[in-house]
Amino acid sequence: MSEPHAFYTSTPFAVGGYMLCSATLLISNKYAVYKVAAPSFILFSQLMGTALVVRACAAMGKIECDRLEKDKCIKFLPVALIFLATIFSNIKSLQYANVETFMVFRFSTPLVVSIADYLFLGRKLPSPRSWACLFALLVGAIAYANTDSAFHVKGYTFCAVWYFIFCMDQIYLKHITNTVKMSNWGRVFYSNFLASLPLVFTFINDTEEIEALKKISFSAALAVFVSVALGVGMSYFAWSARSLLSAASFTVVGNVCKVLTIVINVSLWDKHASPFGIGCLLFCLVAAYFYQQAPMRAAEKDTDDVVKADIEAGGAESKPIIVHK
Repeated sequence: MSEPHAFYTSTPFAVGGYMLCSATLLISNKYAVYKVAAPSFILFSQLMGTALVVRACAAMGKIECDRLEKDKCIKFLPVALIFLATIFSNIKSLQYANVETFMVFRFSTPLVVSIADYLFLGRKLPSPRSWACLFALLVGAIAYANTDSAFHVKGYTFCAVWYFIFCMDQIYLKHITNTVKMSNWGRVFYSNFLASLPLVFTFINDTEEIEALKKISFSAALAVFVSVALGVGMSYFAWSARSLLSAASFTVVGNVCKVLTIVINVSLWDKHASPFGIGCLLFCLVAAYFYQQAPMRAAEKDTDDVVKADIEAGGAESKPIIVHK
C-alpha cells in the first residue's frame, strides 16, 4: 500500500511533472499573451486561480494545506514578491521576444546558480565535467544570439531583468524550502496567494488591459483558462522538485525540459528561430543532460569526521562507519 504513495513523493514523479508543466506552460503563456494583451490579468488569474483551487481541495479534505498564519506570511512575503517578479518579467519577455530568445537567457542561468549554491547553500563547486557542460550551455547561447533575426531591444531588456530575478529566486526559494517547515501544497498556496494580491491594483489601473479584456473572445478566454490549469500543476511540481534537488540541478532540469517546448513551438508558432539557431539550443540541451549535481560540503565533512573518530578509537576496521545526516 505504501508503494503508490512513495512514487508520488519520488524525485522522478516530481521532476517529470515539473518538466511537462514547464514546457507546456511557456507556450501556453505565449499564446495567452498573443490572444489577450493583458499580461498582468493573465498572471493574476494564474496565481489567484491556483490559490483558490488549492484551498478548495483542502476544504474538501483531498489535500493537506497549511492555513494562513501571520509568522508564515511574513517569512513567505519575500518569496511571493520574488516569485511575482520572476513570472511577470517572464511574461513581459515573451510579449516582446520569441520563445527561443527567452530560452537563451534561461540556458546560461546554471552558471550563476551553481556558484550561488556554493556560496550560500553549502554545496561543493561543480566537477570539471559539470563546469564543461555549463560553459557549453553558454557557448550555445552565444551562438544562438548571433542568429536572432527577431532582435528587439525591449525584449532583451526584460529578459535581462528576468535573468537577475530568476537567479535570486532559485537560491532564496531553496533556502525557504530548507528552513520553513510546511506541506508542499502549503507552499503552493502561500506563494501564489500572496503574490496575486499586488496584481489586483496593477491590471485594474491599466486602461490598455481593461480594453483588451472587454474585447476578449471565447478562444482567448479558453487560452487563459488553460494557462491557469497548467499554473496549478506547475506550482505543485516546482515546489516538490525544489525540495528534492539542489538549486543548480533544479535549474538544469528546467533547461532540459525545454526540448519539448522547442518541438511544440516549431510545430505551432511561426515566430521561431532558424534551423541553425534551433541546433544551438539542442546543443545546449545535450550539455545540460551531462551535467551532474554537486554534493553537499557538509556531507563530505561529516564523513571525514566519523572516519577520523573511528580511527582514533581504534575501531575503524572492526565496525561499520555510520554517517548521520
